[in-house]
Amino acid sequence: MTNLLTAIRSILFLLWMSITVVPWAIAVLIYSMFVRGAPIYWLCAGWLRTAIWGCKVICGVQKRVHGMENLPDGPVVLLSKHQSTWETFAYPTIMPRPLCYVFKRELLYIPFFGWAMGRIDMIHIDRSRRTEAWNRVAEQGRKHMAAGNWVIMFPEGTRAPRGGQGVYKAGGTRLAIAAGVPVVPIAVNAARCWPRKSFMVRPGTVDVSIGKPIPSEGRTPDDLMREVEQWVEAEMRRLDAEAYAKPAA
Repeated sequence: MTNLLTAIRSILFLLWMSITVVPWAIAVLIYSMFVRGAPIYWLCAGWLRTAIWGCKVICGVQKRVHGMENLPDGPVVLLSKHQSTWETFAYPTIMPRPLCYVFKRELLYIPFFGWAMGRIDMIHIDRSRRTEAWNRVAEQGRKHMAAGNWVIMFPEGTRAPRGGQGVYKAGGTRLAIAAGVPVVPIAVNAARCWPRKSFMVRPGTVDVSIGKPIPSEGRTPDDLMREVEQWVEAEMRRLDAEAYAKPAA
């Protein structure tokens, strides 16, 4: 009975997102013909707030955010654990500055959602062309941070299962060193409620833990990423000890 109720709620949540994204995306596409930059970002973030609100009301997913005081005033590269779609939707509703995601360009082809993403300041890359992708990240990353945005990257590249760990790649720390800005590690246990590769969204509380900024001056990308990885994975085991006490799902 519990699984049936969860499935019904999850379907209703998917319908909620599908119904709300169409008019919102159309508004973004029309508005972006006259205005670009932060106003378009915050308009898109408005739909994400609607989605996260629906996730809370329909599916019972709450959130707790720890460490907001650790966020700096200046430019920064945010490096987050990646377990779920939830954090990609939630971060723009949490962070005080526009976020510039680095993502695969195929997402731009998703009707309405992707079309709207293409109108805001993000960094979309072709993963099959590594050198070209890095040059784009470095160029666009510096540009967007100079405009007051924060760059956010998921070092594992793809969603890790609850209780699992992917390979931390040093692209984010490489960008931070090249731009001379600190990195901020973030741990999030969203797979507790919204597992990867599943539409079933279960009620519960997602914890988002924001670490202190780590300076990039005088560091190598690999060395800096190891420090980020150690903090994030230790914090994950504190936030979701139950998941790490057994094999990853």
